[in-house]
Amino acid sequence: MALWRMMMLPKYQLLALLAFAVAMVFLENQIQKLEESRGKLERAIARHEVRAVDDRHVQEGVREVMADEEGDVVVIYNRVPKTASTSFTNIAYDLCSKNRYHVLHINTTKNNPVMSLQDQVRFVKNVTSWKEMKPAFYHGHVSFLDFTKFGVTKKPIYINVIRDPIERLVSYYYFLRFGDDYRPGLRRRKQGDKKTFDECVAAGGSDCAPEKLWLQIPFFCGHYSECWNIGSHWALEQAKYNLVNEYMLVGVTEELEDFVMMLEAALPRFFKGATELYRTGKKSHLRKTSEKKPPTKESIARLQQSAIWKMENEFYEFALEQFQFARAHAVREKDGELYLLAQNFFYEKIYPKTT
Repeated sequence: MALWRMMMLPKYQLLALLAFAVAMVFLENQIQKLEESRGKLERAIARHEVRAVDDRHVQEGVREVMADEEGDVVVIYNRVPKTASTSFTNIAYDLCSKNRYHVLHINTTKNNPVMSLQDQVRFVKNVTSWKEMKPAFYHGHVSFLDFTKFGVTKKPIYINVIRDPIERLVSYYYFLRFGDDYRPGLRRRKQGDKKTFDECVAAGGSDCAPEKLWLQIPFFCGHYSECWNIGSHWALEQAKYNLVNEYMLVGVTEELEDFVMMLEAALPRFFKGATELYRTGKKSHLRKTSEKKPPTKESIARLQQSAIWKMENEFYEFALEQFQFARAHAVREKDGELYLLAQNFFYEKIYPKTT
């Protein structure tokens, strides 16, 4: 019996040794798996950190690009005389420091709206290359200028305001004689002439002739000779084309607050705070023509018989229709107050999917 026990002892030891060996192999296998898992985890963490750095760089790059793009914006307001242009321009001046942009007045000799070819080249070069002045808001009594004719790829943003043609002419008539409350002491070209607009129409005077209505069409038509041929149907169609294709927004004097509100929504870089300023600020309503008397129905009817009025009025009605269409899709009225509509689009089904 003792001999049997002695023979069994090595077997137990052998089994124990075998079990120990199996356990060691198992442990080494588990340790190897843990090492592999740790390696995978470290690599995943490293990839995540690299991706985070890349994302940060991308975000910073996007911000820099957006900042560069915002800083490279130029708005041109080629203002038509006596359309509340000074009132609107005062808003741009009041906001420029707060919104960090420059305002520059385009002062042409004798307010000539047509530039020479060499001045056109100079102006285009200034607007596109004068980086120290960007972002910029240019304004002046200058007719539309097509920047693409000069090889420019990034065009400025054009905006404008127009007015009922007879109302504009009446305002201009009295402005030349009595000025306005903006600079009341300044002597005007026709100062001393006390003749009313109605008296001028009755007498067939030149300052109230239908030809004087021809202004808003050529301002939008531009620097082509045909634009300034009074009564040109080509000029009318070209003005319409430019209004639709070259101007971001054209408002009307009679609905100026709506125009300001829409610009604030579309170009907050320039017009953030413009609506409140227009409603409450003093300068927004500063300039009013003095001694202006509304024309009689007879004077209006006489002007409306002319082909020139019909064309200018057609252009005004066309601009008004475009503006009201844009406004209908941007603004709502509630309890007598105007409200901008919220964003009504979003993105979906974006591929490829990000991991």
